[in-house]
Amino acid sequence: MSEITAHGEKKLVLATGRAHPELAREIAKELGTDLLPVDAYDFANGEIYVRAGESVRGTDAFVIQAHPAPLNNHLMEQLIMIDSLKRASAKRITVVSPFYPYARQDKKGRGREPISARLVADLYKTAGADRIMSVDLHTSQIQGFFDGPVDHLMAIPLLADYIRTRVDAENITVVSPDTGRVRVAEQWAERLGGAPLAFVHKSRDLTVPNQAVSKTVVGQIEGRTCVLIDDMIDTGGTISGAVQVLKNAGAKDVIIAATHAVFSEPAAQRLSESGAREVVVTNTLPLNSSQRFPQLTVLSIAPLIARAVREVFDDGSVTSLFDGNA
Repeated sequence: MSEITAHGEKKLVLATGRAHPELAREIAKELGTDLLPVDAYDFANGEIYVRAGESVRGTDAFVIQAHPAPLNNHLMEQLIMIDSLKRASAKRITVVSPFYPYARQDKKGRGREPISARLVADLYKTAGADRIMSVDLHTSQIQGFFDGPVDHLMAIPLLADYIRTRVDAENITVVSPDTGRVRVAEQWAERLGGAPLAFVHKSRDLTVPNQAVSKTVVGQIEGRTCVLIDDMIDTGGTISGAVQVLKNAGAKDVIIAATHAVFSEPAAQRLSESGAREVVVTNTLPLNSSQRFPQLTVLSIAPLIARAVREVFDDGSVTSLFDGNA
């Protein structure tokens, strides 16, 4: 019996939506390749049209999209791009969403609430995605929402290595803004050479819904440089309040470090006036001029994503990028 065999090597294709083309270009440059030409525009009624400008048949396609406001538009554009590539016979499609949409809605806090993070995973799967790649998910359990491989990249090495150049390593305390981020704070502390931990504890008046009436710090922070960490900063209210609590408790200095700079109004003003010496974020989301301020430092996440894309394409190990701890 004669057999037909295919010859040729795998081909990697990088496609990007319109939300954050600068990041996509950086990733392509790190990989030494070009972005797939894509025609994309909006109809008068808001419908989105997407078409690849070249054949993608049999390729390993990576669809990069950031999700700043208006998030729903960018999510829909990414879903349409996935569907377009699937119908154009791409062999494998990987979603690259550095900031996972609806990540905060990952569980039911009260009855009749949706689990929107799971819905997004289902939408990706239905559109035709085979794999998801994201950076610093709000909670690790989101990895289980998608029926397929999920590459959970961590920005801690990038952020922590930068912080080490800015402070006296012997006088650092890693601070979580609430009890929910203590596990992540432990990873930070390990990266910073065994720095001590602290967290901001919020006391609430149960007769007044959703209103914190007092805050205290649990941990030794007096006279020390506090590295206040979080996965994202939206309006900046919680993180700015935590800075004041640390200052009032005797912290020598405060540096804020977060992965995702959502920066909804009035975040830039709050952060610039918070008293923090520096606010360090990554470029998983684009920032316009009104969202920037003198104390802000933006680090590029592109090298990390590019390395992960290369490992996936080469059937290598993404976990190896994080010393086996991804």
